[in-house]
Amino acid sequence: MTRRIEAAEWAAARRKAGPAPIALGQGVPRATMWLIAFAVGVIVINVTAPQTLVGVIAPDLGLPPRWAGLVGTAPLLGYAAGLFFLVPLSDLIENRGLVLALLAAAVASAFAAAVTTAALPFLALLFLLGAACSLIQVLVPIAAAMAREAERGRVVGDVMAGLMVGILLSRPLASLVADALGWRAFYLIAGAAMAGLAPLMLYRLPVRRPQVHLGYRALVASLVTLVRTEPTLRRRALTAALGMAAFSAFWTAVALRLAQEPFGFDQRQIALFALVGASGAVVTPLAGRAGDRGLDRPLLVAAHLAILLGLGLAALAGTLAYGPGLLLLGLGAVLLDIGVFVDQTLGRRAVNLLAAEARGRLNALFVGIFFLGGACGSAVAGLAWAAGGWPLVCAAAAGFGLLALATGFLRTGLRPHAA
Repeated sequence: MTRRIEAAEWAAARRKAGPAPIALGQGVPRATMWLIAFAVGVIVINVTAPQTLVGVIAPDLGLPPRWAGLVGTAPLLGYAAGLFFLVPLSDLIENRGLVLALLAAAVASAFAAAVTTAALPFLALLFLLGAACSLIQVLVPIAAAMAREAERGRVVGDVMAGLMVGILLSRPLASLVADALGWRAFYLIAGAAMAGLAPLMLYRLPVRRPQVHLGYRALVASLVTLVRTEPTLRRRALTAALGMAAFSAFWTAVALRLAQEPFGFDQRQIALFALVGASGAVVTPLAGRAGDRGLDRPLLVAAHLAILLGLGLAALAGTLAYGPGLLLLGLGAVLLDIGVFVDQTLGRRAVNLLAAEARGRLNALFVGIFFLGGACGSAVAGLAWAAGGWPLVCAAAAGFGLLALATGFLRTGLRPHAA
């Protein structure tokens, strides 16, 4: 009888504590993998959606036009800060607890942003929200650590699909919610969605305790060392950054082109067009699987050629009538997105096959570098649009694609099966 009571108490304690530590590297349960993919898609929306809401948020908070861009910039700066100063903690402290702490901070920041009426506190909250959303790059190494080495590319590809769908859907979703319910409702809904993830994360995520014994300062300083000593990281991050630059240049300017003749799209129609690119995310799991089979190099070349072909079609679309022009523009967007997604998936796979003890920092560096490429592409798009319109935007984006293609031919230094 006593043993039975002790067993019941032990089982109750196990249930209260959540899932027990699991043997990492033994495979990812499908439910857990899809939860992580869904979670990163929900979380990343908070980072990229504000770019679409600048036109309605800035006037409401009294921001002058010259400072309105800070609404879109603040969460990106926060995300970058989180990548370099928060994500390295994933190589220092237990990961599930870190995810839940950052998720709580993101929820609180989103709810506070929804009710803030002053511009400066609102921008500060967006910065904090972006920093907390860097927990995405804690979730990716958890998934990679759970996976068997032979399936790591597939798992990373599946998670990346969630991330890319979230990025692509963020703009049209934010526009539609703001149009129907107001911009504050967007942050209330975003906060509630992230809050709903917390109990699922507590139950499904494994305990992952890093093996690193460095202090925090040494851990952050080691980012420079990793860039210097890991040629695979440098080259894969560079191709991803160049691809992201082409992607950002296109999507920054395409709304301006669609608003012109012969299309004449309004904001809602432009939001619907943005959904076209989301279809390209279906290739990310396939790219990961192909990488596991040793097809990394030819697939990388094909990805960069797809970027160039997509931009060529987009440039041609700008010279055609409404029907064929819209068809070619949509096809060009899909090809561009496919190329960028494949490049990033293969890059993540390669990075996650490097030093396991530095996986969190490696992911932070990889993502931070390609986000810098995206910022560069957006800046170039604005200059190109002002100087030469849509043809020059497409030419500038294609230039990034050509540089990515050339960089992709450099040797990675990986073993053949890990390339």
